[in-house]
Amino acid sequence: MTDLTLPIFKYHPDPLASGSIIPSDAKCRACNQHRGFIYIGSVYSEHDLDDALCPWCISDGTARRVFEAEFVDPKAVGDYGRWDSVPQSVIEEVCFRTPSFSGWQQERWYTHCGDAAEFVGPIGAMELRNLDPSMRKAIAEESGFTGEKLAHYLDSLDKNVGPTAYAFRCRVCGEWGGYSDTH
Repeated sequence: MTDLTLPIFKYHPDPLASGSIIPSDAKCRACNQHRGFIYIGSVYSEHDLDDALCPWCISDGTARRVFEAEFVDPKAVGDYGRWDSVPQSVIEEVCFRTPSFSGWQQERWYTHCGDAAEFVGPIGAMELRNLDPSMRKAIAEESGFTGEKLAHYLDSLDKNVGPTAYAFRCRVCGEWGGYSDTH
């Protein structure tokens, strides 16, 4: 293990807290170094990269250059046009140089105020109660449920076993947003 400081990810400021990066003595397949941390979130590539990339090779684009790794589908940034559109440079940073997360279904990246939002982490009912009410409103609207079905759904959210919500915070105005899915 090492005492290296993790790279700063503008759109995923605390990947240790969100569980996307963990301490590990595994060797990174991109740089062939034991850096003390490994990425365990989603990665799309023709190569098997599960639990095989260090945060530094994600941050500097090495994982993209060496393996054509993609961490989020570019069309999923902004939820296939449902949320704010963002510049191509933002899409590329989120998709190719930012650790993603593991969802039960295809991951989506919340956008707001013309920028990608910061990924905060997976959340369940308990975490949702402790966040800003705008997060609860976002999940309620996105779920499509109303009344008792909505109350039951929100109470059933679980960050570990699903259904799970994914919390994001706008980098511009601070509003919370995101979505939920089931397994």
